[in-house]
Amino acid sequence: DLAGLPGLLARTSPDVLDTPVDGVPPPDTLLPRLTAQVLAHRRRRWRNVAAATAAAAVVLLGAVWGASVLGEAGPGPVPPSAAPAAPALPMTPVGAGPLSAEVVLEDVAWGTRLSLTCRYALGTGDARYDVPERAGRYALVVHVRGGDEEQVATWRAVPGRTLTVDAATAAERRDIERVEVRNAQGVAVLRLTT
Repeated sequence: DLAGLPGLLARTSPDVLDTPVDGVPPPDTLLPRLTAQVLAHRRRRWRNVAAATAAAAVVLLGAVWGASVLGEAGPGPVPPSAAPAAPALPMTPVGAGPLSAEVVLEDVAWGTRLSLTCRYALGTGDARYDVPERAGRYALVVHVRGGDEEQVATWRAVPGRTLTVDAATAAERRDIERVEVRNAQGVAVLRLTT
């Protein structure tokens, strides 16, 4: 809408713009009245922003309070820092091999969490194990009382490194009879009987 305005103003002489319309100057109250209107508009806008901020804070505090009240309805999960650490149980080698490990079995609400820390040694003097390409794959298997077994994790050994494998089972800790580490052929190389 204003695109043609510069062209029109260019045709007008500056003398016309300097003289008041009809010879009447603007009233002395015009500038103070305009200033007061601008300040009133800014105050209204500031009040609206402040009210919206206060309303958002009330809603947020209400949500936090509601969550804390609902959280007190029953015992919640124990924070990891406050949970007693389950002991690492060493696994017994079954035959000769470069793998050694310990496992932590931790009761959780949904079953048992397992954390296996294993080491694959180099320098055994056995060519079958000292070649990284022959390090092989392993599986963590949980045996439950009653004869069921469940493979809960697999990994590839990294020669000369310590590796942590996290796994889980729906079986409760008290129902686990033994935990095994098996090689790619399905032969147990490490065992823990609980």
